[in-house]
Order: sequence, then structure tokens, then C-alpha cells
Amino acid sequence: MNRNKYLFLLLSFILLSFANTNAQEKVSYPKNEFRAVWIATVVNIDWPKNGTDPIEKQKADYLEILDTYKKLNYNAVIVQIRSVGDAFYPSKLAPWSKYLTGKEGQAPTPYYDPLEWMITEAHNRGFEFHAWLNPYRATMDLRTDILSPTHDFYKHPEWMIKYGGKYYYDPALPEVQNHLIAVVDEVVKNYDIDAIHFDDYFYPYKIPGENFNDTASFKKYGGGMNLADWRRLNVNNFVKYCAFSIKTIKPWVQFGISPFGVWRNKSLDPRGSDTNSGQTNYDDLFADPVAWMENCWIDYLLPQLYWSIDHKTASYAKLIKWWAENSTNTAIYIGNGSYKVNTDSDKKWNIPSEIPNQIDLTRTYKNIGGNAFFSAKSFVNRNKAVTDLLLQNQYKYPALPYVVPNSRRTDIEIPKVSTITTNNFISTVTLNYPLLSKIRYVMVYSANESAKLNINNPSQIVDKIAFTERKDSISITIPQRLLEKGNISAITYIDYFGNESEATLLNKNTETKTSQSHSNDENR
Repeated sequence: MNRNKYLFLLLSFILLSFANTNAQEKVSYPKNEFRAVWIATVVNIDWPKNGTDPIEKQKADYLEILDTYKKLNYNAVIVQIRSVGDAFYPSKLAPWSKYLTGKEGQAPTPYYDPLEWMITEAHNRGFEFHAWLNPYRATMDLRTDILSPTHDFYKHPEWMIKYGGKYYYDPALPEVQNHLIAVVDEVVKNYDIDAIHFDDYFYPYKIPGENFNDTASFKKYGGGMNLADWRRLNVNNFVKYCAFSIKTIKPWVQFGISPFGVWRNKSLDPRGSDTNSGQTNYDDLFADPVAWMENCWIDYLLPQLYWSIDHKTASYAKLIKWWAENSTNTAIYIGNGSYKVNTDSDKKWNIPSEIPNQIDLTRTYKNIGGNAFFSAKSFVNRNKAVTDLLLQNQYKYPALPYVVPNSRRTDIEIPKVSTITTNNFISTVTLNYPLLSKIRYVMVYSANESAKLNINNPSQIVDKIAFTERKDSISITIPQRLLEKGNISAITYIDYFGNESEATLLNKNTETKTSQSHSNDENR
């Protein structure tokens, strides 16, 4: 076989591998899988460890989280940037968070933009960055004296409802909805995020003997509806308008919500799950994820199934089956309670294989695309027996997140190599600047030539390199050994929606030069 025929057949094999990309199937090492971790900032659960820590320590602690989960082959971080009417970024609509600086309204010293920095560091390690906001919770307690004068409690006291030792925004008020959508818009416009993420806090969890006093709003805006339906309508409208606004500003930014794990109990609704949950989304939080899916208002749902597989009242096994059977029009991922490992009254969480077994069970459902774990500190220098199992088995190789739902494209630009220069065991690959596609990452694959390159095989992933825009070209660095005889390597692009391009071979069809000095045009 002559050289040109060999190259043609090999390249055809690589390109053909893209034709078989489907929803997740039951495989040991999937190429595409959502693997996320929540990084909670409220009351300094995960990060920063203390709002009064020096900035350099805060940065080091954040990077330790990223590096830990990078080594575990995760690919997304869900970072809480607004928890109680505050902000982890300079905002015209909310004061600086006390969980960042020790005092609400006080900017970091020396000054920097934590959110911009966090996003950049996450992207540099190949993570999607999901900006997590709590829309309705205004405070964590009743200590209003420590709030900033610019907090909405003082600017708009008429928006607030006191309940359960906290203050909440009244979800029924049009001016509240407009304000909270503006909060989301500010983040989407100003930051290079991959998603906006809400958790399970809509109307607050019910407290026996205490009523959420929205009587005045109900009287003014109820329109003859019953209270429960009216509250669900308020939440539905907010979700709908958020979705529209996000996609209008940046169509590639995902909108995801992680609701409480039980929609409704079967005892109240034949469509509900076989559970006996004390509270549910629909009946107690007035949140209706089924409606959000049916109306295509969200890109993904991430229900929080924080129970063991065989839990008596809310079984992980029963609930994941319910969500798999009742999902429509959206991606479904599953939230897992890693915070319970070795800390819960349910002794199943003392068994190291509980989380790995939950992942295995997740993979048996073709329409469920992965998992997220609450929360980050669970696996940072903790629970090594669990993380060892994950690295040896379920998460042995990297994986790419799925394409933003309904955004799959096949016409993404293909990398075009200009030159390859080599110096001191490093090769610098210079690419023509892509003009037709908005590129997020460059993927690097490699295999022994005898094994043939298959970019759908995650064991052949070498690196996921953040794309830094440049005027005329883009350069990446790779180990020289990837281009040596006996190896075969290729690169692809990944766009902002998550689509991956066809592959370009690096080994035999590009001009190669040898340099005497390091290139200064590196993109790592």
C-alpha cells in the first residue's frame, strides 16, 4: 500500500468515528459523559475556606479543588457565585459576598475579579464552568445589621418575606422577577461561562406550623387561581423568561436546574415515583420540572438523588428509573450525595463502592448522560477508598461533556496546521486561525500506529487545551514523542456548544521545522 493510500484510509477511519456519536450507552469507558462537582460558597462550605483568608490562599484552595477533580477526570464545575442576594463578582445589582471577603459589600483586597479568574482557571484545565445562582434566597439568617446598605433587603424591603429564620424574595412580584432576570443577564453578558445553573431553592422548603406569607401578592396577582397553582405559575414564568433571555444574549450558554430529587409521590399522583418523600418539588417547593422539560425551557435537569441505591423511602434505583422514564426534550444528569460518604446514618454510605455503583447504575439508562457530586470537599484529600475505585474503574479515562441539547452541528471548522516546530522534547503546532467557528478547545489524541487512532476511544485522549484567541494563528504545545515514529496523533476543535470537529492528522501531512529556541506563542 503506498503512503497516500495509507493516509487516506487512516483519515477515513478517524472521520468515520464521528458518525457513531449517540446518547450515552452502557459502556465501561464512555467518550462523552457529564462529570461535574458542585463548589458551594455559601457559609464557606467548599470555598473559600474562610472569607477572611488572604486572596493568595483562596486562590490556592480553589486551584486545589480544580486539580483534584482534573486528576479524577471530571469535566465540569458548578460554582456558586450568588447565594444570598450577593455576588462573587463586581455587580451593579448586588453587594460583594461576605463569604468572599469577610464583610458584605467589601471588595477583594488587592482588587481583582474572582469570577473572571475562576472561569479562566477552569477552562485552562478543560472544565465547563456552570455559574450557580440562588435566585430567591436573600439571607441565611435574620442578622440584617451585617448586610450591606446596597443589599436588596434595604433597597427594596417590599420584596422580602421572612420565613424560617431567613428572608426570601417574593417570587410573585413582577419587579422581583425582572430584577432576578437582570442579575442573570449581567453574568451572561459579562462572563465567558458555559451555563447558568439554579439549584433546588424556589419557594422554600416547608416548615411545620409556619406559613410563607405571600397573602398580599396572592390577593393582587392571584387572578382566581388556587394558591398552589399560582405559586407554580410564578416559578414557571421565571424559568421561562430566564431561558429566553439567556439564549437571546448567548445561544451557546446552557440553562440547567438541579431540582429536589422527587417530583411527586405516587400516593398523590399516579405519574409520580414510588417514594414516600416528606416534601416534593411539585407540592411543596412549587417547582414543576416536568413542565420545564415539556416546554423546552431548559437545556438540562440535574435532579438531586442524594440517597443510597436501596434507600427505603427514596431509593436511588427507583428514582433514577423514574427520571429516565419521564424525561423529554432535555438532557438528564443525576446529582449524587458524595457529602454523605462515611458521614450518614444510612450505613450504605460507609461502603466505598456505593458511589461507583450509582455511576454504573446511571450508565444503564441510555437517556441519562452523567453525574454531578455534592460537594467538592468530599473528595479533596478525603475518602480515598472511593476516589481510588473511581480512578481504577468508572473514571479511568477522561470524557467530554455532551453537546448543548438541540445544538448538534457537523459543519464545525476543521483544524488546519500551518507549521510544527520542535525544541527540547516539545513540539509547537501552529494552526491557521479558525474564521468560521467559535472554538473553545483543541483536543489532542494519540495512539501507537499499530493500534490505529480512534478518537472515540477516551484512552487515546492526550490533552484538552483551552483556545486563546489570536489575530492570525493559534499555537499549542505537545510532547515531541507524539510525533515520533510508531505513534500517530491528531487534533480536533470543540466549539462553544460542545460540538467536535473532524480530525486532522499531525504526523505525516504537515510541514515540520526544528527551532533552536522556545516559541513564545503558546496556548496552554
